[in-house]
Amino acid sequence: MNEIGYCDARTRKFLLIACTAIALLATVPLALGQSTRATDESVGTAGNPQANPPANPTGTPDQDQATTTLKAFANEVDLVFTVTDKNGMFVTGLRSQDFGLLDDGRKPEQVFHFQQQTSLPLRVGIMLDTSSSIRQRFQFEQDSAITFLLKVLHRNDRALVEGFDVQTDVEQGFTNNIDLLNQGIHKLRPGGGTALFDALYSTCKDQMLTLRETGPVRKAIVLVSDGVDNYSHALQEDAIKECQRADTIVYAISTDVSPTKDKDGVDTLHKIAETTGGRSFFPVKIEDVATDFNSIEEELRSQYLLEYRPANFKQDGSFRTIYLQANDPRYHVRAHTGYFAPKAAQ
Repeated sequence: MNEIGYCDARTRKFLLIACTAIALLATVPLALGQSTRATDESVGTAGNPQANPPANPTGTPDQDQATTTLKAFANEVDLVFTVTDKNGMFVTGLRSQDFGLLDDGRKPEQVFHFQQQTSLPLRVGIMLDTSSSIRQRFQFEQDSAITFLLKVLHRNDRALVEGFDVQTDVEQGFTNNIDLLNQGIHKLRPGGGTALFDALYSTCKDQMLTLRETGPVRKAIVLVSDGVDNYSHALQEDAIKECQRADTIVYAISTDVSPTKDKDGVDTLHKIAETTGGRSFFPVKIEDVATDFNSIEEELRSQYLLEYRPANFKQDGSFRTIYLQANDPRYHVRAHTGYFAPKAAQ
């Protein structure tokens, strides 16, 4: 199966799924079913509150939360998503009945768990554009990133720091030590062209995808860049697909504060964030960057976790679309647009 958004065939299929979803989600409630869960592997996804996806009719108490974790050899999905109102304020306290879900165009076979998630361990990658175009704003971005880490990292969280221009430099690997992260950020120096797609691709492939965790975690990248790429070998689609394989949400903060922002850069940051379940920020002055970091910190602690078993699941490595909706039209759900199914061992 093709990934959504990358070819006409896939786009047509996604539009068909979206149309079908309206009818299905409006009539089928999202219920929690009781059963023995697969333990070998789960697939990460994302969700939205609105629509009623059917599950096993056996009901269990509702909870509110969602995460994205891929476990090998199990047809089980952990989906993390965010709900906001028309003013962009986070909506909490919702229940499973407030949502509907389609996975690859079908209602889930069974829903295991739904709850609001505020304490899931974080694995955060700070990616700072160190190309020559951001030289005058770089120190402010460094200071904002450090303040963000001081606020967001709790005892069970870890973060890494890297800079990228024509190459990617990981100055500090995953750690909970703020002093080491601070040192890593201050080691970064601006200069050179911009290979954004290469950097995002390698970060997800070499850092996020290789994480070995004993329990579910929330993986996120905070990408600070103007979105302009003039040096990558990888395509934008390659970078997005690698983020989806690694079940990693991307939050993008633009460094372009000019009145006439580069349209290609804006489109790039918006698409990367949207397709991974994240959010893009476009400050009008450099001081707004710190505010955007604060918004990301708040969102990471205001999400939902939905765990379910997809219907007609095949371990074939294909891309499966996710369509999550809130029953209340006043609410907007932001989640992954899909995930890659694991491949069965040969």
